[in-house]
Amino acid sequence: MAASSSAQRTRPQPPESVPHVRVAVIGSGFGGIGAGVRLRRAGITDFVILERADSVGGTWRDNSYPGCACDVPSHLYSFSFALNPDWPRSFSGQQEIRAYLERVTDTYGLRPHLRLNHEVTEARWEAEHTRWRVTTTGGRWTADALVSATGPLSDPAVPDLPGLADFPGQVFHSSRWDHDFDLTGKRVAVVGTGASAIQIVPSIQPKVGRLTVFQRTPAWVLPKIDREISALEKKVHRALPATTALRRAALFAVRELQVDAFVRRPGALRLVQKLAERHLAQQVRDPALRARLTPDYRIGCKRILLSQTYYPALAAPNSEVVAAGLREVRGSTLVAADGSEHEADVIIFGTGFHVTDMPIGAKVFGDQGQSLAEEWKDGMEALRGSTVRGFPNLFFVIGPNTGLGNSSMILMIESQLNYLVDALTTLSSLGATAMQPTERAQRHWNQRLQHRMSRTVWTTGGCRSWYLTEDGKNTTLWPGSTSGFRRATRRIDLAEYDLIKRGAQAAAHPAEVHA
Repeated sequence: MAASSSAQRTRPQPPESVPHVRVAVIGSGFGGIGAGVRLRRAGITDFVILERADSVGGTWRDNSYPGCACDVPSHLYSFSFALNPDWPRSFSGQQEIRAYLERVTDTYGLRPHLRLNHEVTEARWEAEHTRWRVTTTGGRWTADALVSATGPLSDPAVPDLPGLADFPGQVFHSSRWDHDFDLTGKRVAVVGTGASAIQIVPSIQPKVGRLTVFQRTPAWVLPKIDREISALEKKVHRALPATTALRRAALFAVRELQVDAFVRRPGALRLVQKLAERHLAQQVRDPALRARLTPDYRIGCKRILLSQTYYPALAAPNSEVVAAGLREVRGSTLVAADGSEHEADVIIFGTGFHVTDMPIGAKVFGDQGQSLAEEWKDGMEALRGSTVRGFPNLFFVIGPNTGLGNSSMILMIESQLNYLVDALTTLSSLGATAMQPTERAQRHWNQRLQHRMSRTVWTTGGCRSWYLTEDGKNTTLWPGSTSGFRRATRRIDLAEYDLIKRGAQAAAHPAEVHA
């Protein structure tokens, strides 16, 4: 009996069975859910969507702070293939957008493909098998293609401040809001004055005891023309779906007309800047506060913010604007960069996200064992914002230089999804297994892109924004119209790619087909 048990213990175990799929998608925000829908519509049903959280929604799941809403009109901030006639407002809130994504997930049958609570810890290209090996906290997969749809607004950036760990009060980032903590009567410090802070500040100002806002750089703010969408409008949209599409097209056209001012003729933004100056003058009567809130750069250089309530909240008797960043924390005393000291019970960071240093990059390893983070140490680059040399069959949704400064990211997402599907179907039709951009194509694309970037307002406007790397390179935004990007990603250009056949060693490329 003992001998038999011993033999069982030493008997070689069969290799672990790892499921294989054609496509593994990372993330279930707009990019990941959109990828799932497009794959299914293209007849590709062998895929999984790997999500680290317990539900879909991406940034619209994570950001649930008071006042959280979109600054892009609702009918444009939705999929063209899933128009929603029932948006409640011109600019919808976080809850409505998250519910929309849940409905899309159900409507298009994506639940069976979802793997919730599966955070990707490593994705490694196996050249000998021409496939990706993906390891998650919930299991492992191999996949012919890997789609990174993690998005740029997924991992919060919190400054490393001296003394922050010893702060005796409550500390959290806007995207990790502590809903169990009551801010009523508290001395609250908000660090940052970007798109999140501009919504948080007016939402919490009436209830807190004292509000201190640390502002490194003021933002240009325009009125947010928001209203409820009437029952009649919704009824018409439901009865005549074409009217929803027409409304979306009109919103799209207006934003396309604005692009030229951002990317070619920044001087054309002078009128818009005058409107922002007038908005500030009307809402802030105190000349000293108005001076602190007036930017010294051209409008559009940093993201233009929309609000009717931000300035009144800052001008309230219980509010203070510190025209400096937060430098240090000494107990409950917050020390600003200008040396001023302020007491606080709560610190809320509205300091944005890891945008120019995508955290997923440290987990993805290419055909030479190199990480994407290493490949991008001098700044993120991709071909058409979608593929990267050395990482075969890795496709990005919201990749490098695909962000927008004035329109809906859903437009860019759908363009990249078309590019992804065309790539996969092209591979099948050619009998190839994988593709990666040529070094020349990727280099030329980014040289042209950065040349175009040099005359945009984001480069010439005189500001330092989160669009830029530490070296001042814009690896975030697309220097053109969404129509231009759609044309650039309409289909795969095989002249820009090396094709790899199964069994070929990707490291040496002996069996590549150069089209």
